[in-house]
Amino acid sequence: MTGAGAFALLLLGPAALWAAGAFAAAAPLQLDAMTSPELAARIAAGTTTALLPIGATEQNGPHMVLGKHNVRAQRLAERIAERLGNAVVAPLLAYAPEGDVDPPSGHMRYAGTISIPVAAFEALLEGAARSLCRHGLHDVVLLGDHGGYQASLARVAARLGARRAARPASTSQRPCRVHALATYYELATVDHARWLRERGYTESEIGRHAGLADTSLAWAIDPGLVRQAALASAASVPGVSGDPSRASAALGQSAVERIVEGSVAALRVLLAAAPRR
Repeated sequence: MTGAGAFALLLLGPAALWAAGAFAAAAPLQLDAMTSPELAARIAAGTTTALLPIGATEQNGPHMVLGKHNVRAQRLAERIAERLGNAVVAPLLAYAPEGDVDPPSGHMRYAGTISIPVAAFEALLEGAARSLCRHGLHDVVLLGDHGGYQASLARVAARLGARRAARPASTSQRPCRVHALATYYELATVDHARWLRERGYTESEIGRHAGLADTSLAWAIDPGLVRQAALASAASVPGVSGDPSRASAALGQSAVERIVEGSVAALRVLLAAAPRR
């Protein structure tokens, strides 16, 4: 680009800069990989949605890493955002309620789990969503990969919806909506388990945590999440529900595709609905 051309671009606003391709060489989906002006330009040029992936740091038996939910939520959110075309991915939330710390309960009974109080978790989600809304995004989507906090996501979305409804009618800024996308979690669990049952796998194999379904989905996302040498004996270990010995990336790949496609379809319906004050 000539010096005169570069100077001309500097005179443009952020949306025009984006349209002119000034940032085309570096257009990440992840919000924390952008500069502040780059995000502002994306929003001005038509990016309307932020996906907030929510994972957890918890025990997953001897055969899956503690950050299983974190990797899955991040990777799936990126794929969903890519398909939507007008979305960015907010930084992942890796800490969640996992039981009492002292005395330990739930997953806190096993080494490596990190638990925060429900109130702190919900306050963090609310603050993050409000921050994203403040910057001009129209929709914030909570994508939760773990079952234990799904009710919290729904409560946060409902509270922020009530807050939006209470705004004065004269407020000029377009209302920002917060959605708890239950479809995402249902596809990763209920739908995935149904698909496995239809192919002859038993409930005792599929399990509810770190079993065949859970392990296969993680394996399809990233083989590094699974310790294959430990699969054969994992079913008898406390903290594992199900039998992952026949798990495979192939069994999880179908779930990955259904999660992405189903979440995108559900979001397109939600995002197309007219915003309400």
